[in-house]
Amino acid sequence: MNDSGKKLRVLIVDDAIFMRTMIRDILEKNGFEIVGEAGSGKEAIEKFTRLKPDLVTMDIVMPEMGGIEAVKSIIKIDPTAKILMCSAMGQKALVIEAIQAGAKDFVVKPFQPSAVIEAITRITEE
Repeated sequence: MNDSGKKLRVLIVDDAIFMRTMIRDILEKNGFEIVGEAGSGKEAIEKFTRLKPDLVTMDIVMPEMGGIEAVKSIIKIDPTAKILMCSAMGQKALVIEAIQAGAKDFVVKPFQPSAVIEAITRITEE
């Protein structure tokens, strides 16, 4: 929920369906509205433009277009976009690059639901 009591609208981006499902479950249980899912960076940009979500969860390594390129494109569209990177262990250099590109924070897979919610709360209360 945000200050006005409306559910935060989230776009989930990951090339693995099971990861999207896991994130969806965590977020829905915590009162978020999932407005869309994307399996590539290219699809993420298209859906971000159309759906205008409050938050994007973004995988880093995806086919077609990776998360970092997608972050750069989304930040060009909306410099205030709130993007949470979802990285695997050992992707520290990529996470740093994503943050420099405009992502606000990151969580590491496998996710602890509490860590995901804490990161989203940090980002959305900025």
